[in-house]
Amino acid sequence: MHRTRIAAALTGALVPLLLATPALADDANVLTSGSPAGTAVPAGDTIAAGLATGSQAVFATAPAGPNGMTCGTSSLSAVVGDNPAAPGAATLGATLGLSSCTVTGVPGVTGVNSVTITNQPYATTVASDGTVTVTGTDTAPISATLVLRSLLGSVTCVFVANGNTISGVADNTDNSITFTDQQFDKTTGPAACVPNGYFTAKYTPVVDSAAAPVFVN
Repeated sequence: MHRTRIAAALTGALVPLLLATPALADDANVLTSGSPAGTAVPAGDTIAAGLATGSQAVFATAPAGPNGMTCGTSSLSAVVGDNPAAPGAATLGATLGLSSCTVTGVPGVTGVNSVTITNQPYATTVASDGTVTVTGTDTAPISATLVLRSLLGSVTCVFVANGNTISGVADNTDNSITFTDQQFDKTTGPAACVPNGYFTAKYTPVVDSAAAPVFVN
């Protein structure tokens, strides 16, 4: 009888606890389509986004500075290589495009003829904590070639990402990827080319090839 009463007491205590505990969610991959619990974005699929509405991509002459190059059109796309179960990091090959660019506040520079991002695609990881890391190599660095109009004619400036890497943040609130003040250093070019550029841009919504929003888990 004593053992029966103990078993009954334990059962009575455990039942409410079990009822109050939420069921475990099904395992999710790092990148999912449609919702955090959606289907895994498959290898070989392309995810992509344009600039957030009303924003520009900026290469400022100083962190958060008002001067430099602004681009009214920019796109970010990436082909998924590996998308493991979360927590973890998905691997991708990312490509960046920039156009409709102008320059303000740079002495002697009157406009932009072209902007070319070279050595693409870049090795990219998206981690479960939202960290986005884009990395170049010694032979194929993250590099931007700017052909600018100046008072002395056309000048060509080449910039390479400081440390050969840039980092951003993925946010499920608006399915965005944001880069803030990522430093690029001038490697070639005359004095009309500023010594450093600081890249800032927000891309949203990031969607897969079926136009479904992409979430990071």
